[in-house]
Amino acid sequence: MLHETIKLNDSGNIYLKTYIIDDPLELDRKRPTVVVCPGGAYSFCSAREAEPIALSFNAAGFNAVVVYYSLETLFPASLKDASDAVTMVRKNSEKWHVDTDKVIVCGFSAGGHLAASLGVFWNSEPAVMREDKLNRPNGLILSYPVITSGEYTHTGSMENITKGDKELMEKVSLEKHVTSDCPPAFIWHTFTDECVPVENSLLMASAMAKAKVPCELHIFPRGSHGLSLSEEWTAGCDQEPVEEPRDWMRMAIRWIRSL
Repeated sequence: MLHETIKLNDSGNIYLKTYIIDDPLELDRKRPTVVVCPGGAYSFCSAREAEPIALSFNAAGFNAVVVYYSLETLFPASLKDASDAVTMVRKNSEKWHVDTDKVIVCGFSAGGHLAASLGVFWNSEPAVMREDKLNRPNGLILSYPVITSGEYTHTGSMENITKGDKELMEKVSLEKHVTSDCPPAFIWHTFTDECVPVENSLLMASAMAKAKVPCELHIFPRGSHGLSLSEEWTAGCDQEPVEEPRDWMRMAIRWIRSL
C-alpha cells in the first residue's frame, strides 16, 4: 500500500491522503480510484467518513484518496480543492496505477454537496475550469448529500460556504444547475434522515433525469444521518447502525465496475 500525505496548497491545511494498492505482481493493472470527501457541514471532516471508506474501497481492489478540503470558507474554495484532487489523481496515474476512465468522487453529507458541485461545475465555474479536463469525474457517489439551499436545505452547511450571500445561495443550490455535462451518479439516502432530508437526493435525481444523465438512486427505509458504512465500528456516539443501508457499499462497488 502506498500511503502519502500531499498538500494541495501552500497553507498546509488542505491536503489529501492516499490509499494506493501497490502490488508488485500487478504493476500493470490499472485500478478505479475513488476520491473521498468526508462530511461535516463544511466545518470539519468526519473521520468516520474518511479512512474507513478508503479501506472499504481498497478491499474491493480500488485505489482511494481522501481529501481534507477548505472549511468555513466561501464557495468555490472547497470546490477548487476537490478539482485539484481529481487532477492530481490523473496526473499521477502511472505512479498510482489509475484507470483514468474510472476516477470517482464519493462524498458524504456536505462532502456529498462538494462531490456533486464538482460534477455540476467542473467545466463551468471559472475557478476550476481546465482546458485539459483532467478534473472531470467519471462518476459521483453521493451519500445522504446536501444538495439544495431551498426548503429542504441543511442550514449549517450552506451558511458555512455562503455566509448568507443570496447570490451564492442560489449558486450552490445544485439541483438548479445540472446539465448533460454532469457525470453519472450513484445516490443513496435514508427516508428517516432528520438532519439532511431525503428530498435533497430526490431533487438531485430528478434534475439528472431531466438532463438525461444516468443516475442510480437508493432510498433505504430507516437510518439516521451520517451512517458512513452503517457498521458498529463506524457508528457515531448514540448512533444505531441499521442493517438496510449497509448494502450501499456493495452496490456502489458494483456500479463503479459497470461504468
